[in-house]
Amino acid sequence: MQLSALQNHLDELLEVARLRDYCPNGLQVEGREEVSRVLCGVTASQALLDAAVGGDYDAVLVHHGYFWRGEDGRIAGMRKRRLSTLLKNDISLLAYHLPLDVHPQLGNNAQLAAIMGWVGEGRFAEQDLGWIGRPETEGMSASDVAAAIAVRLGREPLLVGDGERKVKRIAWCTGGAQGYFEQAVQAGADLYVSGEISEQTTHVARESGVPYIAAGHHATERYGPMAMAIYLSDSLGLQATFLDLPNPV
Repeated sequence: MQLSALQNHLDELLEVARLRDYCPNGLQVEGREEVSRVLCGVTASQALLDAAVGGDYDAVLVHHGYFWRGEDGRIAGMRKRRLSTLLKNDISLLAYHLPLDVHPQLGNNAQLAAIMGWVGEGRFAEQDLGWIGRPETEGMSASDVAAAIAVRLGREPLLVGDGERKVKRIAWCTGGAQGYFEQAVQAGADLYVSGEISEQTTHVARESGVPYIAAGHHATERYGPMAMAIYLSDSLGLQATFLDLPNPV
């Protein structure tokens, strides 16, 4: 498949033009014109790039790419090594940040819900990033949800607030979305799940009475890139693989 055709298809599929983001989405580094093999991952780390070189991949597709707004733009150190690896080996980098959070089927939020058995019934927060709906089983407590997350994500989450609260409405947004906690409360959630936690998150949980679960940034955002690998293989006929590199976060 031509790289340009792949980029155009994915940009349209993930509705890149619709979303305001703080990094460029789509093709970030241009490599060879023809793409047959794609390596998918959460972050375009050096380890993922080295795996792409070792596996003779034509392109890398990730959720966390490069060129974030406000960061130092100089090409030195770690950034030089990463870009050199891509350019010397003629490997393309495609990155989809918010577009791969919000997609209703392939996105991180949709895929986390599928893993956990949550049923999405509405959206909240800016650009409809947050999801709200029903937990897997009626009558679950916040502690029950945390225990299920530990089993299915293979990582012990951090629960703050009332673990005994019954969860009729659960809200979630993967990654570093703890800033949407108050909006989740306003949307009627009995529990909010995201990836990370900040100092003030504990106080919101205590004072609102709505518990919060930090399930891990990497841990909650593996499933969108994983779904993309399946999509590229099944729908576009490419040889696509997801590589989950260990990350305790």
